[in-house]
Amino acid sequence: MRFGIVTTLCTGLFAGAATYINLVEHPARMTCGTAAALAEWRPSYKRATVMQASLLIAGVLSAVGATFTESRKTGWLYGGLLLGSIAPLTLIGMSPTNSQLFDPSSEHDLDRVQQLLSRWNRLHAVRSALSASAFLIFSLSLRPQKP
Repeated sequence: MRFGIVTTLCTGLFAGAATYINLVEHPARMTCGTAAALAEWRPSYKRATVMQASLLIAGVLSAVGATFTESRKTGWLYGGLLLGSIAPLTLIGMSPTNSQLFDPSSEHDLDRVQQLLSRWNRLHAVRSALSASAFLIFSLSLRPQKP
């Protein structure tokens, strides 16, 4: 049960933080104007990366542990696969957008920055949905089995 609790906790924290970013932080930063939004996005992204990467690694590793030690093994496996799919999405799908936003020359084309920030938010919403789905699967997997 320990692996399952750690998995569910890490995934719930990840999903909550990711959803907060999509629904609260990013819309708020965009109301400040594109230049200010970009200036805020850069340090925010760096800080969130540390937290979310740690939660993702701990969640996936504990999902592997739960798959081998807990009941409802398929729930832990499928939830772990969903949660783990966030890493390649981020590294492959979001990295080009992130790189462009971190590029200092991007500050000279604020219309392009606006488009990039909008694309980033849509891609990040996929991370939120994947983690929320994994959290639901893990939460259901924690329920006691009927005899």
